[in-house]
Amino acid sequence: MIVVVGSLNMDLVVRSPRLPKPGETLSGGPFATYPGGKGANQAVAAARLGAPTAMVGRVGSDGFGQMLRIAAEVDGVNIARVIDTPGLSTGVALITVEDGGQNTIVIAHGANAALTPEDVEAAAPLITSARVLLLQLEVPLPVVTRAAAIARAAGAIVILNPAPAPVTRLPAELLANVDYLVPNESEAAAFLDEPSGAPPKILARALSAVTGVPNAIITLGEFGAVLSGVDGSAYHPAFRVSAVDSTAAGVVAAPPR
Repeated sequence: MIVVVGSLNMDLVVRSPRLPKPGETLSGGPFATYPGGKGANQAVAAARLGAPTAMVGRVGSDGFGQMLRIAAEVDGVNIARVIDTPGLSTGVALITVEDGGQNTIVIAHGANAALTPEDVEAAAPLITSARVLLLQLEVPLPVVTRAAAIARAAGAIVILNPAPAPVTRLPAELLANVDYLVPNESEAAAFLDEPSGAPPKILARALSAVTGVPNAIITLGEFGAVLSGVDGSAYHPAFRVSAVDSTAAGVVAAPPR
């Protein structure tokens, strides 16, 4: 069983010939809505790979919330612990995608920001049944910290994608319960106060040393990913594809313990 504690957003996506400059208005299109959120994306990816998967999170009592519930269920995600939140909107991501596949994203967290440690405690029986817990930072940090502690105490593998990049250092209490830390290259550099352009293998090794997390995986987009872990370092190239949209690409799975 894989359990995801995290965000559910409705992505409002518009295509554009290029990304707009500050203050600029561009003619774009087409426009579409897609189920998203870093947490829901992790859950759907795991379920589509065939793993029994459950989600812990919040949506608003609105049309977007209902659509996100249906979409997750269609992909086989258990949403019994996805809570309706009266008075708040469902999380929304406003996304512009240019013709080469790059994007800009602005998020209105909505009900995601209302997820609480108490919600996690209520879902503890589900979390303790998990072999893997997947986490990100689109829900409040105390929620992520408490979920990691519950999962670690139960012997689960804890994987944290520290995105969006935190504005402050992640607490030692959280990092002590993480088995795999999975930032992208820019997030890793910011985390270490290192200049961009440092070799990824060095960044991964430094990230593991500084945080105390035993395994650090730095994702490199089209260039793959690099691992520094308890069993040494490794590089894995990416599959060659024609990029359509880089939204939601930051999902990675860990090997069994």
